[in-house]
Amino acid sequence: MTSLNTSVTWVDARERLPGSGTPVAAAITGRYPEEDATEPDPPPTGEAFWLVRPMVFTTQHWSEDGTEHRDCFVDSDGVVRLPYGLTSDETVTHWAELPTLPGGKTRGVLGKDVEPALRNAWSARHLT
Repeated sequence: MTSLNTSVTWVDARERLPGSGTPVAAAITGRYPEEDATEPDPPPTGEAFWLVRPMVFTTQHWSEDGTEHRDCFVDSDGVVRLPYGLTSDETVTHWAELPTLPGGKTRGVLGKDVEPALRNAWSARHLT
């Protein structure tokens, strides 16, 4: 049987950063901006948050407006967040390596290997 359990080790972003190009889970802190009237259920204005988002760490990133960023975390929408303590509206306090795929030892499967990997994960039972 295959274990579907995983554990996460959080790293303080003030102490160490991941390697460039590494996809991570990033713990982000900041404050919600002023309410946007176009959102159906806007978050509370000015309320502090701390949440987890998938991101990629990079030593150099160019934003669409041509701004260069160094040692930063970038999400799938291109939003750049800096490590905690640097000047940024939202900062990354901690990061963790993404877990492997359920029932496997890798973080990605491509092509003809996808269906067997999915079947393996769906048929796996939790081991204790």
